[in-house]
Order: sequence, then C-alpha cells, then structure tokens
Amino acid sequence: MEYTTLSNGVQMPMLGYGVFQIDNAQTEACVADAIDCGYRLIDTAQAYGNEEGVGAAIAKSGVSRDELFITSKVWVSNYGDGNAMRSIDASLRKLETDHLDLMLLHQAYGDYYGAYRDLEKAYEQGKVRAIGVSNFDANRILDICTFAKVKPMVNQIETHVYWQQRENHEVMQKLGVAHEAWGPFAEGANGFFGDPTLTAIGQKYGRGVGQVALRYLMDLGVIVIPKSTHKERMAQNIDVFDFRLSDEDRRQIAAMDANRSIIFDHRNPKVVAGLMNWFENAPKQA
Repeated sequence: MEYTTLSNGVQMPMLGYGVFQIDNAQTEACVADAIDCGYRLIDTAQAYGNEEGVGAAIAKSGVSRDELFITSKVWVSNYGDGNAMRSIDASLRKLETDHLDLMLLHQAYGDYYGAYRDLEKAYEQGKVRAIGVSNFDANRILDICTFAKVKPMVNQIETHVYWQQRENHEVMQKLGVAHEAWGPFAEGANGFFGDPTLTAIGQKYGRGVGQVALRYLMDLGVIVIPKSTHKERMAQNIDVFDFRLSDEDRRQIAAMDANRSIIFDHRNPKVVAGLMNWFENAPKQA
C-alpha cells in the first residue's frame, strides 16, 4: 500500500474501497471481501444508508482497528451547530467504533459553516482523527480554509481521466489539502472500460483499464476509492503497486482531460436545483 501524509501528520492510504450505491444488506459482505483483499481504507457516508453494514464487517473482520482507516460524511440535512455533532455520534454507533479516521462534509450547501464548527469540535475531542470536505470547488475550499479554525485536510471531488481537476488540484496543493477522487472510473461513462487509449496502455503492462486509470491518478497524488461488488474486481483494483506508467503514457492520458463533469455537475443550476429538492426531503441522522 502507498500512503499520503495529511496536513496534521495522519497517514492515509492512497487507495481504498468505496461503498456508494451498495445497499446496507449487501454492504457487510462487500466490505468483508474488500478487507480480505487488503483494503484498509473504507469510505462510506450518512447519505449512503449503509454505515451499519460497514460497521458489522469491520467488527467481524479480525483486523485491528488501528490498521483500518474509516471515512464517513455528514449529510446536508444534519448540518448546523449541534446537529452535525449528533449525527457524528450516530455514525460512530452505526460503525461500531469510538472514532473515525476521517469525517467530511458531504456538500457545500446549507449551513456548512455550522457543520464545520462541529467537525472541529469532534476533532478536538478525539472523535475523528482528521476532518475535511467533499464536493467543494476551488472557491469554496479557499473560503473554508481562510476562515476555519482547523483547515480541512481532505477534499473529495469527482475526479477521473475525463475530468482531472487540475485547477482544483493546484489550489488544494497550495492550501495543503489532500485531493481525493470519487468516481475514479467515471462510473463507466464515456465508454470508460473500453477506452482505446487506456486499453492500449494497459496491454503494455498486462493491466486492465481500471488499473491504468488508478495508477495515473495516484501518480498525480490523488487518493482513489474505486467501488466494485465483485471480489475478483476488488482484487484487481488494488493490484496497482508493482508497475509504473511511462512519461509518454501519462502525456496520452493527460490529453484525455475534457475539463468537465460527466457524472454530477455541481456547477449546473438544473442539477443543483434537483439536489436542493432532495435535501428538503432527506431524513436526519438518527
């Protein structure tokens, strides 16, 4: 495994397992398989509705808690002073742990300042080892880093070969905020798994398209959390530490960057309006 050192000195794996869109009933078995394959970073969220499944898998894994890096995210309906802290406590209960390794704010909407103050308190109280945000663009990350008492250590944003987030990456580097990718496989969009450039590069190393994409992002210093419900694919996704891409490979993949979202565009007013409607009806953490 390769690691990055967060701004507070905490070591975070560069590759982990994400459980977005895996239902709670299936999550326990999937996380158990991931841990068995060697994953130690597990990424969930209150909005995913599967923290209990993650917690059950961790409790039964036989792996020391100190060896695991568990991330969750506070959902917007739980934002605000006090509300976020109550939701963090609920997440800890569901995950069957006395601390989280990383807690993020899931979106840059609503009272995210109040929620972030609760993150800072949770960090000071030892409930979380590191704090950060998700889906914050360059302007929002500059804002929170300027005015927060404890700067976010991670920003998790849509990042893949078709949107490499170069501007945001540069801003985060200057601020000391680690860049974490959600959707590193572009959720299969743009014919990702049959992409001719990635396929040709992979054939040189006897590797699959996904492995090439993960290796490329990690070489840029981006933390990745691929998802699969199939154990053989999980094993393939984590098998990326014994090969390196050439400079020419990286130039070809860099040229694939369309510099736009292809999964969920937070800059599109229609998309954001739909998200706001969802916020209004979302349940609070309990």
